[in-house]
Amino acid sequence: MNCYVMTLFPEMIMSGLNTSITGRAIDNGLLNLEAVNIRDFTLDKHGKVDDYPYGGGAGMVMQAQPIFDCFQSIVDRIEGNYRCIYLTPQGKTFKQTLAKQYASEENLIFLCGHYEGVDERVLEEIVDEFVSLGDFVLTGGELPAMVMVDCISRLIPGVLHNDDSASTESFENGLLEYPQYSRPREWRGKEVPEILLSGDHAKVDAWRLQQSIERTKRLRPDLLDDWEE
Repeated sequence: MNCYVMTLFPEMIMSGLNTSITGRAIDNGLLNLEAVNIRDFTLDKHGKVDDYPYGGGAGMVMQAQPIFDCFQSIVDRIEGNYRCIYLTPQGKTFKQTLAKQYASEENLIFLCGHYEGVDERVLEEIVDEFVSLGDFVLTGGELPAMVMVDCISRLIPGVLHNDDSASTESFENGLLEYPQYSRPREWRGKEVPEILLSGDHAKVDAWRLQQSIERTKRLRPDLLDDWEE
């Protein structure tokens, strides 16, 4: 998979994702990540990429020309289909189901906004989808882009040491993940549930499902509306 992030802070993207699992995926050639600096495409001699909004108002707006030329520089050198995603609180909420869809794409292009927003005309020209992490406002789109790339990359075959790991995590079956335990068997007076020591995989699976249902009911009851056993 190829991920291109259009940003004013490429070093933030690369330093944040060149570690841990995503870093190994990049090193192993399973994920190609490129942060493209929008400022490199401005025609302003001072490197300016924003201006005052028409109609007045607070803050500055990112201009269309540098963003479009940055986008075009990416599209001109990639092969296959692509999807361009604008990170904004105005978008649909990013969920695991959406991550699965994106994981099947050949090329993903992320646009990170900044300041008060982005000129609407370039959004109309290049963006396929508006996506949000939630109902809150951040300084820019860089953190959401990193979160999304991290989440999506875990679904690429070979990225996780054990591909089964992703299939048992929260939201994969519409429920939160069941409780996990490791050694020692007893810690501070708390013991590992006996069923996990039984060696009976069918009973363990049944216990884990029940725990997932109970945990979801307690912490995220809203998820149960769409869950089918």
